Amino acid sequence: MKQITSPTCTAFLGYSRVASGPYAEVDRVLRALGPSDSGLLVFDDTTGALVDHPWPAGYAPAQPADGPADASEAATAAPGVGRPRLGVVAREVTLLPRHWEWLAQQRGGASAALRRLVEEARRSQGDQDVQRLGKERAYRFMSAIGGALPGFEEASRALFAQDGAAFAHRTAHWPADVKAHLAWLARDAFVAAEPSATHTA
Repeated sequence: MKQITSPTCTAFLGYSRVASGPYAEVDRVLRALGPSDSGLLVFDDTTGALVDHPWPAGYAPAQPADGPADASEAATAAPGVGRPRLGVVAREVTLLPRHWEWLAQQRGGASAALRRLVEEARRSQGDQDVQRLGKERAYRFMSAIGGALPGFEEASRALFAQDGAAFAHRTAHWPADVKAHLAWLARDAFVAAEPSATHTA
């Protein structure tokens, strides 16, 4: 069974990290700090995207598209005759006639062939996808908080060129909290499939 984790975020006041953790926990910390004049930025830890605060009670960003299915729906669905549903979701796919013809000739029909193709692509391109998401996550954060920091343009180019040494060099003199959080967000941007670093507030 896939482990379900609560979405988390990290808050900065200026260049100082003031809170990190589940959305509800960060919200409590920020409210306890009281109103700030300016400089408060909150970032989603999964995407690196900027999040407006304050947010409504119970707010959390939507789970990724491949996240767990609705548990209540699965629990109430009556068992049917034949093979189990296995969490299959029906959605529209638009293809050219020659694509449908090719799929119809494959073992198991079009649906089975498409599932095999997707799984093969996930296996063969998984590392590239991890790196791409890591770069996008890091860039969202650094462009929102570090656009005025020295070496930003050079660091951005190094990030997308997957030059980890140049990236570390260009960000070496950035504020400590910004540099640490950026390194955590960029943990997959240069070398995919390595164990993720532990994120500490």
